[in-house]
Amino acid sequence: MHVTAKADYAIRAVVELALHEGQVLTRSRLATGQGIPDKFLETILTELTRNGLLIARRGVRGGYLLGRPADSISVADVLRAVDGPLAGVRGERPEDITYPDSSSALREVWIAVRASLRAVLETTTVADIAAQTLPAGVLSLLAEPGVWERR
Repeated sequence: MHVTAKADYAIRAVVELALHEGQVLTRSRLATGQGIPDKFLETILTELTRNGLLIARRGVRGGYLLGRPADSISVADVLRAVDGPLAGVRGERPEDITYPDSSSALREVWIAVRASLRAVLETTTVADIAAQTLPAGVLSLLAEPGVWERR
């Protein structure tokens, strides 16, 4: 899986808001708090707001706050808001792909990849990351032999 800078920054911005849940934070404060380029963050915050993950407040005391509780916002929610579906093949959903008979099992591989991504990204919330307490299923994956090795 390739995580775009946009997706990484989006998750970090939402985590920063989770760390200050209930408070309105300016774009500048979010950018500074997470080391994100301010202008790039502007577009990301707009997309997160449009998807209901954030609420934008205008005015002198304006800024952003979470659109719902941090424990109800999954990493998958944030990724989908800024990058679209979790797993696509040439811009299509895996279940919509057809292959020649000799490669037909590849569709099932892509669907299994999506299922494994969902198992981590849909069960991990922004609150989990902010509290540094990952779900047991994620922790068990991190304990698997060889998981930290580059390949």
